[in-house]
Amino acid sequence: MRRPAVAITGGAGFLGSHLCERFLGEGYDIVCVDNFLTGSVANVEHLMPDDHFRLIRTDVSQHLVVPGALDAVLHFASPASPTDYLRLPIDTLRVGSSGTFNALELAKEKGARFVLASTSETYGDPLVHPQPETYWGNVNPVGPRGVYDEAKRFAEAMTMAYRRACGVDTAILRIFNTFGPRMRPFDGRAIPTFIRQSLLHEPITVSGDGSQTRSICYVDDLIEGVFRVFNSDMDGPVNIGNPHEISVLALAEWIRELTGSTSEITFVPRPQDDPEIRRPDITLAKTRLGWTPRTPIEEGLRQTIAWFHEHPQLWSAENLAGAASAS
Repeated sequence: MRRPAVAITGGAGFLGSHLCERFLGEGYDIVCVDNFLTGSVANVEHLMPDDHFRLIRTDVSQHLVVPGALDAVLHFASPASPTDYLRLPIDTLRVGSSGTFNALELAKEKGARFVLASTSETYGDPLVHPQPETYWGNVNPVGPRGVYDEAKRFAEAMTMAYRRACGVDTAILRIFNTFGPRMRPFDGRAIPTFIRQSLLHEPITVSGDGSQTRSICYVDDLIEGVFRVFNSDMDGPVNIGNPHEISVLALAEWIRELTGSTSEITFVPRPQDDPEIRRPDITLAKTRLGWTPRTPIEEGLRQTIAWFHEHPQLWSAENLAGAASAS
């Protein structure tokens, strides 16, 4: 009897690698697709001995062919941190447009369910708080962050077009700030930046006055949400994130305390169009999926800090560009 099979684009990235693990554990054959622009072989090398795991190195924006039957295509390929998408604006736009087209064509060809990893950034700097799925957002399409925000908004529109015009079984996830093991220490996001700086007793760089808020979700909870959406008949969009809202300054202070660091907190200019507030309304996920985040934030932070402790080699192996601030 054939095992169910899933292709995960961006499968060697932070979220993608955790998805590969989860689906393998659930009895699926996994096709991990990545070009390693921001992902890493190290994230999935422990899975390679498994006969039910296959790695394909390709740029989904250019080419996506997967031999054999597929039951689902999970499209998670994209630069996802400000450092990445500001450095790689064209690649970001291509993976949201051509990459989404190729992934949807693959799902159409295979008769597979398609799950799009969209983002809370589709809400931009929101004027509605918390953000429900019915909110259309406040996005600056010509600002530097627009390459990511609009790539994901376009990807959502294309996903719905394939659902309506081609009958593809699709779902859209809007993922809010997620953290956990395998985040890159120099990717520019707040939590890995604050952890790295705290462990090295360097100044902790907070953008603006730190009053802007984020809602942070531990990766295990996020993956559970993705798995439930995949196994449902929902088309979305559906918010998957933790409503635990915290200021960036309070987050920096919390991480400093958990690491026992002597780092001072310093303030740097805020990036253009940096959202002032961010919190998901997860009513839809609760009522339709029975999903709520379960991991206490402090427990998740401790596990992430422990992972950083265990992988100090990464702290000097990454590109330092853009690591001077976090939003």
